[in-house]
Amino acid sequence: MLSRIVVFASGTGSNYKKIKESIDNKKINGKIVLLISNNPNCEAVKFSRLNNIDYEIINDYRYKDEKNKNNQYQLVLKTYKTDLILLAGFMKKIPDNIIKIYKNKIMNIHPSLLPEYGGKGYYGSNVHNAVIKNRNKFTGATVHFVDENYDKGPIVMQKKIKINSLDTSESISKKVLKIEHEIYSKAVEAFCSKKIIINESKVIINE
Repeated sequence: MLSRIVVFASGTGSNYKKIKESIDNKKINGKIVLLISNNPNCEAVKFSRLNNIDYEIINDYRYKDEKNKNNQYQLVLKTYKTDLILLAGFMKKIPDNIIKIYKNKIMNIHPSLLPEYGGKGYYGSNVHNAVIKNRNKFTGATVHFVDENYDKGPIVMQKKIKINSLDTSESISKKVLKIEHEIYSKAVEAFCSKKIIINESKVIINE
């Protein structure tokens, strides 16, 4: 049975595209059934159209009332019989009602070695600039489950890379994105193959 995956994305959706590629190459026992976005003009929506993947736009313009917007998330996810939610550059906080219903079924990729450089305001170049400012020798990426607090959920997988003295925010971004693509697909594969066990907020992956 294929796991039914819903992706949330607001921008280019590069991780979304890589996971779709891994699915097409039979590396993940899942199917992307829907994209949810707050940005109707983003690359992720265009990619969905090109690949005949359903998409739903949920944003403040369409749903001015917060409660109605949160209920729409819940309705759409239920309609698509969602097994796993993947955040791929989604620039909005996931509502608490969705986190509660899909506990340990929402994954996110973060461009640092959590718990370092996590929390509100730490995204994209903000993370990489902080790494450079603090003269860290290593950085990396983290896949984690999403809970009510930014970047605090159980860590599923991490990979680190070395930083050299010539690195800039842009060069670090490229290196980190490369390993994001690698470990996010691996984490999704583990979930879809039912290899993940959570024991007291600690993630164990059975090989």
